[in-house]
Amino acid sequence: MTQHKTASQAQTNARLTALRLLENVIKRKRSMEEAMELEQSFASLRSDDRAFARMLAATTLRYWGQINAILDKCLNKPGPVDPFEAHLTLCLGVTQLLRMRIPSHAAIHETVELCTHVRTSRSKGLVNAVLRKIDKQGQALLQSVPLTVNIPDWLYAQWLEDYGEIEAPLIAQASLNQAPIDITVKKVEEIDFWRERLEALQMPGGSLRLTQKTSIEDLSGYLDGAWWVQDMAASLPVKILDDVAGKRVLDLCAAPGGKTMQLAAAGAHVTALDRSSGRMRRLDENLKRTKLDKNVETVIADALSWETKEKFDIVLIDAPCSATGTIRRHPDLLHLKTPQDVEKLMALQAKILAQLPTLLKEGGMAVYATCSLQKSEGEAQIDAFLAENKDFKRLPIEAEVFSGLETLITAQGDLRCLPHHLTASGGMDGFFAARLVCI
Repeated sequence: MTQHKTASQAQTNARLTALRLLENVIKRKRSMEEAMELEQSFASLRSDDRAFARMLAATTLRYWGQINAILDKCLNKPGPVDPFEAHLTLCLGVTQLLRMRIPSHAAIHETVELCTHVRTSRSKGLVNAVLRKIDKQGQALLQSVPLTVNIPDWLYAQWLEDYGEIEAPLIAQASLNQAPIDITVKKVEEIDFWRERLEALQMPGGSLRLTQKTSIEDLSGYLDGAWWVQDMAASLPVKILDDVAGKRVLDLCAAPGGKTMQLAAAGAHVTALDRSSGRMRRLDENLKRTKLDKNVETVIADALSWETKEKFDIVLIDAPCSATGTIRRHPDLLHLKTPQDVEKLMALQAKILAQLPTLLKEGGMAVYATCSLQKSEGEAQIDAFLAENKDFKRLPIEAEVFSGLETLITAQGDLRCLPHHLTASGGMDGFFAARLVCI
């Protein structure tokens, strides 16, 4: 009996933590990462309960539009239940029933029990009745609401404008899938070894996709720095550069350091710059773990005001952006980003690009990259920069550079990845990259 109570209490604590995480994102507009750092109960959970709480909150954020549309169908009075904690409790229950396939009795019982812990005991009857109704109607309810309602109207309208009525729904659907974990191997000659050792899938472009459901830190090679976690799409901008060995490379907006490590592992002398001291601490930790710190000088500074006496052979600008290409990993973005944010980011991107003539040698190469799906943060920025800077030109990426990924090269010669590309093997993050030369 004691063991049963302990297990039940652990389940309740995990669901309560998920509710608090959800509340932080939806109500307080904090990122999921920030919410997990601030929520003390998250750290106190066992590792498996932490994973469950995070998955429950993230899945609810991912399908928030559908969940609320379903609740509106099943409530006498459409709209959020009062108090809002009761509404969040209901949302967590719907997620467990329809998206996580948790057994009905457990999902309903634990969700009703949760009402007591968030001081919404008066809502127990309502929560119980609504969840039982949803459980009976099951997937039919889910299928009655289109997936696109999970994407903010302004964002989906932009995808329609940029990609059309055929591709936009595919982007939306793929953006709601949970992303697999990809890694970049430090030494290219060891890819086959680590593919076999980690039982991974080798992706076009050279990344490895993990298939094991194990903590990253527990996997062979992680603590030794043989590889690092990096989505395959995020690894591609560095791979469109020419040979970087022995060259001075500036990595702007570098943290948390995936591209910095790629450059250092390829033999470049890297200056990694970022304005965030916290994110740069993570970069330093990653560099030390991978034993690449000797090849890298780290600088904490603002890209708009930092000055250099000697220009660089190569400049990589991984520009601050709306990050909508990473919604698969960060569904909280669906609730945090606004059109006003995108406008501010576009202005910042243009200002950072405008620094390029002061940073790049004549004959040098630059790559501008963002993990945004909006063309206003990618293609349009490059077009505007080239119109103002006649000493630069676009250097089209050759399709043969990426065997198996030729379709990612646009007619202008840029790289454009979308979440539904490579769907059969798990998709990829959305990314844009353009290659420029100073003439």
